[in-house]
Amino acid sequence: MMKKYFSGWYFKCQNDHETIAFIVANHQSKHKKSCSIQIITNEKSYNIDFPFESFQKQRDRFYMTIDHNVFSDQRIELHLNTSELTIEGTLIFDKLTPLTYDIMGPFQYIPFMQCKHSIISMRHCINGTLSINHKDYIFKNGLGYIEGDRGYSFPKQYAWTHCFFKDGSLMLSVADIPFGIFHFTGIIGVILLNDKEYRFATYLKAKVIKKDNYEIIIKQQDMIFKVKLINRNDHLLLAPENGNMIRTIHESISCIASYTFIKGKHEIFSFKSCHASFEYEF
Repeated sequence: MMKKYFSGWYFKCQNDHETIAFIVANHQSKHKKSCSIQIITNEKSYNIDFPFESFQKQRDRFYMTIDHNVFSDQRIELHLNTSELTIEGTLIFDKLTPLTYDIMGPFQYIPFMQCKHSIISMRHCINGTLSINHKDYIFKNGLGYIEGDRGYSFPKQYAWTHCFFKDGSLMLSVADIPFGIFHFTGIIGVILLNDKEYRFATYLKAKVIKKDNYEIIIKQQDMIFKVKLINRNDHLLLAPENGNMIRTIHESISCIASYTFIKGKHEIFSFKSCHASFEYEF
């Protein structure tokens, strides 16, 4: 009997008008091993399964392949041709912005956690062209974001959001975390603003002040972070459950959401975006 496990990486690519995300993953349940590429655009989502042996990841750098498709911190190169999806092209990444330290903090060292998160780049530059079902997506100084997850299941209840804005990039994830016989609300979030990192996390004593009606408010010391999903634009994605990609989740890769950041008595920013990415599974 095999170990239940998954690992996946999320590449968000945005130009002035379009957003595309690619999710490359390998997964194994007690009885099955496989790997997959998922693609989500403003209009539709796709899932392509591959034999487990198609997935290769290098140990000494962030570089992986599935068949002839390349996913790394330097580029994405795609050659896909199925009955419903054809993709050809290359996107080149530059000027990545990793975090100052692991987003999981001390939780990265705890074994047997249901799901652990990583952030490879909060914001970087993208250039290149992809053709998806004969539609060209052109990236000229576009924006990119890369994150990853590993474990055996996605949290039963969680919210996640990411958004670029004029001077930076932000992400927030709030989830119900099983821990032995107990549960707790786990928080990880980062605001990258003018190259300065503001971090929210359970291990930094962040607390959820509000979590309903698609709005979440986080407080940590003198900082308050508010996010609200205003208008969904959901497409279906598959997520792991005990290592098996059988759970259906809903992601709005490009939707309307609002964000507010307050530090002390000063409102650092408050804006609404039409290009936010959001998952709300409460």
